[in-house]
Amino acid sequence: MHEHPHDHHDHEHHDHAHEHEHDHDHDHEHEHGHTHPAGFLGVLHGLFVPHTHDAADAIDDAMEASSAGIRALKISLVILLATTILQAVVFFLSGSVALLADTVHNFSDALTAIPLWVAFLLGRRAATRRYTYGFGRAEDLAGLFIVFVVLLSAIVAAWQSIERILNPQPLHNVGWVIVAGVIGFLGNEAVAIYRIRVGRRIGSAALVADGVHARTDGFTSLAVVLGGLGVLAGFPLADPIVGALISVAIFVLLIGTVRSIGRRLLDGVEPELVERARHALEHVDGISAVERVRLRWAGHRLEGDAIITTAGDPVAIAAEAEQSVRTHVHNLDGFLVGVRAAP
Repeated sequence: MHEHPHDHHDHEHHDHAHEHEHDHDHDHEHEHGHTHPAGFLGVLHGLFVPHTHDAADAIDDAMEASSAGIRALKISLVILLATTILQAVVFFLSGSVALLADTVHNFSDALTAIPLWVAFLLGRRAATRRYTYGFGRAEDLAGLFIVFVVLLSAIVAAWQSIERILNPQPLHNVGWVIVAGVIGFLGNEAVAIYRIRVGRRIGSAALVADGVHARTDGFTSLAVVLGGLGVLAGFPLADPIVGALISVAIFVLLIGTVRSIGRRLLDGVEPELVERARHALEHVDGISAVERVRLRWAGHRLEGDAIITTAGDPVAIAAEAEQSVRTHVHNLDGFLVGVRAAP
């Protein structure tokens, strides 16, 4: 019987049946490569820097994943446009600069769905002689556009807030401002939950980033409510000050999104996915060593390769190795296995 040279994380293996007797998805997803903050910081990290994959409920089929992404964008676009129109009406009635900042941000969030929608459609196109890897990268470029729009909206909000601090103006219909803020939070949080959930299932960093964008909008809406309450309490500058704080918060939260999108563009991948692929290869009977495993994201789909060493039939072992990786790594399209003969 073949003997593995690695301890495989202290698992005991008695025969080839071990391939199916243990759960390959057992906690490898979060045991390798990174740690997350604990306590309150951990809660914030989970809210604003969520994972871009969810192995427990992933969609493997490329067309189904793309359709799910487009459906999420359509539904969230309708919700956000309705929220934006309502807030815009209240802004014209009240003159709240904090509400203006929130309305502009909500409108920009709705617009980001359009390039991402186009990117999902491009990703369905077959590879060509010029674009031999297909058009999956369009999704990551759309993610960059989302980052730019968020940054621009934060700058606009900051400028308006500073102008109102220097030149104060009365705030009217404060009660309606508070109501609009609550509605803005509920609409944005619903969109955020939906986008992030679908983005994780299909492995789309851009869709998750768009969901985080909506979530920041939701919390800025709550900040608008605080500004309105401050005005009711006799502090007129509360409204522009809250608007300025909203802008600062957006800048800070944008850092996590920039990292996520930038990592994708540089072919960065979650270390636990590489470990899962390696683990799947190491448990194929006949493989004596796994020399290299590489993965990269192209939009919301993975592709990669591996080099293994075996003394068995290279064609059969390579086919079994590829199938093992495809079984245990979701969102995977192309995966090539190179075989070297064992000495």
